[in-house]
Amino acid sequence: MTPSTPGSAAPPTRILLADDHALVRRGVRLILDGEPDLTVAAEAGDGAEAVELARAGGVDLAVLDIAMPRMTGLQAAREISRRAPGLPILILTMYDNEQFFFEALRVGACGYVLKSVADRDLVEACRAAMRNEPFIYPGAVTALVRDYLERARQGGKLPSRAITEREEEILKLVAEGHSSREIADLLVISVKTVERHRANLLQKLGMRDRLELTRYAIRAGLIEP
Repeated sequence: MTPSTPGSAAPPTRILLADDHALVRRGVRLILDGEPDLTVAAEAGDGAEAVELARAGGVDLAVLDIAMPRMTGLQAAREISRRAPGLPILILTMYDNEQFFFEALRVGACGYVLKSVADRDLVEACRAAMRNEPFIYPGAVTALVRDYLERARQGGKLPSRAITEREEEILKLVAEGHSSREIADLLVISVKTVERHRANLLQKLGMRDRLELTRYAIRAGLIEP
C-alpha cells in the first residue's frame, strides 16, 4: 500500500489493534480514528487472535500491546513477521524497558511507543511505519546509544536469548496457571514434552517451582502482575 498523508485522496491505513483491555483499545481507537489517514480496521484481545487477524489480511499495520493472555505482543510480533511478512508492526506498551525495546526490534517490530505518551507519539509512529521508517520513542535513543557504546567497548554482540521460543510459550502458560495436560492440548504436544521443557526452564533459570517461574514471567512481561 502506498503511504497516505493527511488530506490526500488515498484510502486510510487500516490498522490491527491488539490489547486485552477494551478501555485501552477504545482510547487508542479514538486517537487513530481521529486522523483522516488512519483507521482501526480490526481489534484483538490477545496475541493469538492478533496473529490470526494479521494472517487473514485486510490490514496494513499491526499495533500490539506487550502483556496479553495466551500470547504476548512480542510473541505475536514474531509470529506475524513469519506468517504475514511485510506487515509493519508497532509495539504499544506501558513498559519503558530496554530489554523489551531490544526484544521488540529483534522480533520484527519497526517501532516502540509508550502508552503514557500515545496521544503524542502513536500517530507519528503509524505514519513512519507506513513510510518504512523506524520509530523510536525519545527516551529509547539514550538507551540505544548507551548500549551501543558499551558493547563497542567490550567488543560484544547482542545477548542470546535465555530461553527458547517454545520454552517461553510454556513458561507463559505455566505462569497463567495451566496444567501440563492443558498446555499439551493448547500447543498440540505431549504431556511428557511439556514436563521436559518445564524441567529445562527450572534448570536454566535456576528456579525451584511454579511460583518462581511466575515471578520471572511477570518480570519478563509475559504476564501482568
